[in-house]
Amino acid sequence: MLLTGTFVRCIDEKFRFSIPKPVRVALGFPERTAFFVAPGTDGSLALYPEEAFAKLGDQLSEASPTGPNVRAFSRLFYAQAQRVEADRHARIRIPADLAKLAQLQSDIVVVGVRDHLELWDQSAWERYLEMMLPRYDEFAESAFASNLRPGSAESTAGVEMPIRPK
Repeated sequence: MLLTGTFVRCIDEKFRFSIPKPVRVALGFPERTAFFVAPGTDGSLALYPEEAFAKLGDQLSEASPTGPNVRAFSRLFYAQAQRVEADRHARIRIPADLAKLAQLQSDIVVVGVRDHLELWDQSAWERYLEMMLPRYDEFAESAFASNLRPGSAESTAGVEMPIRPK
């Protein structure tokens, strides 16, 4: 399952929004209707299908449980994460406390991010894009450089990735 795309949606007074059709298709709706909504990063909420949420938990369990950042993140993340179900109309209700945390107003943006969705207040998303899009190339170089190890097949495939000094 690969979740991609950007979709503007209206959120109603009960904090419900409809899952965009391309996302429903990618998720296998209506068979897959359970999700976990949790605090995201940069002011967003993260909406994980059950399988992706479990995988995230597995990845987190590989980190040292005695590390103060791991403990703090785990407490804050799991204490606020809540299981939600899509209704038969493919609508999800965001818990009010999480909607308040992300300052969701009437218009939201649903962003596909590989294995999960991010939910943004539309004005917050637009500010984020304004700040980050000019740095797209820098982020791409950094993301790919950190994933390529010297001597690996990927790094010796004839592609040179220029790395900017920090």
